[in-house]
Amino acid sequence: MDATSSQMQDCIEACLSCYRTCLGMASSHCLEVGGRHVEPEHFRLMLSCAEACRASAELMLIGSPVHRHQCRACAEICAACARSCDEIGDMEACVTACRTCETACRAMAA
Repeated sequence: MDATSSQMQDCIEACLSCYRTCLGMASSHCLEVGGRHVEPEHFRLMLSCAEACRASAELMLIGSPVHRHQCRACAEICAACARSCDEIGDMEACVTACRTCETACRAMAA
């Protein structure tokens, strides 16, 4: 496996991990805690982040050449989600997953 395919595998894993983390935290943690955690802007951002990550992973898995465009968008959404989760607090797992995915997706989009 060359560096490019290794980098892509790492990015796919980061995307899938972020997808699981954002969706899981939105549906279990945020819905249970309530308050700022379920404010529409934050909650929609978490769901959007999960979907962007899922789509990025899928495009890389199927070998689509447009994955770079999706990864670029995914990186921006992950950055916004990390900021939102960090601001609300008590969401360290999501912040970490988003930042890891953002870094991996920026590298793939370059």
